[in-house]
Amino acid sequence: MISKKYNKAGTKCSVTFLVPPEQAHGFLEAYIVGDFNNWDTNAHPMGRTKQGGFEITLELESGKEYYFRYLFDSKTWDNDWNADKYVPSPFADSENSVVIV
Repeated sequence: MISKKYNKAGTKCSVTFLVPPEQAHGFLEAYIVGDFNNWDTNAHPMGRTKQGGFEITLELESGKEYYFRYLFDSKTWDNDWNADKYVPSPFADSENSVVIV
């Protein structure tokens, strides 16, 4: 699930990315990796929720689309199950999640 909260000027948006417990099951850690952090696999660790999922809130510039994926336990890539859309990834036979801000 992705939730968005825009500032009064509409120039920035606090975007909360939530990995549900069903998707997080069995994983010890998660990172959000995307073009907003130059696909740095260590830049944005996600916190564990009380329900057993993972969550992070990032402030992103409005008027853009951001490509991203989740990286679990430094080895398993997955998409956001509720992304705004998906686009083909240039790597292998996969897609990137997209959040539209």
